[in-house]
Amino acid sequence: MKVLWEKEVEASSIVVSPRPVWKCRSCPMYGKRPGCPPHAPDWKEAREWVKSFKKAVLIKFEIDMENFEEEKRKVLLWLLKREKELFKEGKLYAMALFPGNCNLCDDCPFERGEPCRMPDKVRPSIDAVGIEISSLVNIDFSESVLYGLIMVE
Repeated sequence: MKVLWEKEVEASSIVVSPRPVWKCRSCPMYGKRPGCPPHAPDWKEAREWVKSFKKAVLIKFEIDMENFEEEKRKVLLWLLKREKELFKEGKLYAMALFPGNCNLCDDCPFERGEPCRMPDKVRPSIDAVGIEISSLVNIDFSESVLYGLIMVE
């Protein structure tokens, strides 16, 4: 995993709609992870939440697709670390959003109906809350990348 870039974006440029949430419904992880629908905040609630921010940080990560789960886990941990740094800098409401479902655990107990081992670390997926990442970047499907988003202030 490698951070390609990190850039600040205006929260007002973030589009929130039901489209990504509907796309989530076709994912095999739908309903199985705590950061995925229907466990994530509703897109309408998320739209109001996003409106309460002025800035966000968008991060582009290059990953090795042959080790996808491990690479994605590194991305999630990096986002949580950056969220914590921003909090320490006085951004009290800084909150990361994950690229896709949470995979912090190798074996997710939540999938079996058991409590999440890391509820303090789980964050909603960008798509799960209805954020259209394509409103912020041009998606090039030939790239081996993931995008993370941290709402800042």
